[in-house]
Amino acid sequence: MGRILAIDYGQKRVGLTDLLHITANGLDTVLVHDVLDYLQKYIDKEPVEKFVIGLPRQLNGEESDSMQYIRPFAIGLQRRFPDIELVYVDERFTSVLAHKAMLEGGLKKKDRQNKALVDKISATIILQSYLESLDFKH
Repeated sequence: MGRILAIDYGQKRVGLTDLLHITANGLDTVLVHDVLDYLQKYIDKEPVEKFVIGLPRQLNGEESDSMQYIRPFAIGLQRRFPDIELVYVDERFTSVLAHKAMLEGGLKKKDRQNKALVDKISATIILQSYLESLDFKH
């Protein structure tokens, strides 16, 4: 049984979180141009069965403009790793929820401004949303 890897893809950085069907772990934040190589090295060490990518939507449910750079990334991801399933999860409000979690966790203002940490927490929230959606299907 492989890991589920959640991806919060941004224009500059990509937040990553993985799950070994036990617990979710904030994995890393990498620069966009390094993410496919990073994932290759990760997959060479750890079996991954699924990618969960945040799907940015507007309040009305339509895809946001961010899909113009997420969709090409997802296509490249599927080409590079054709045997790994890819699913999208609505990521509306993940950054807001990440900031809220940081506030509730007592992080100082300087730490809350760390965009890499926000991206990693957002990826964790995307993974959590995906897992909760599975609970509703069973």
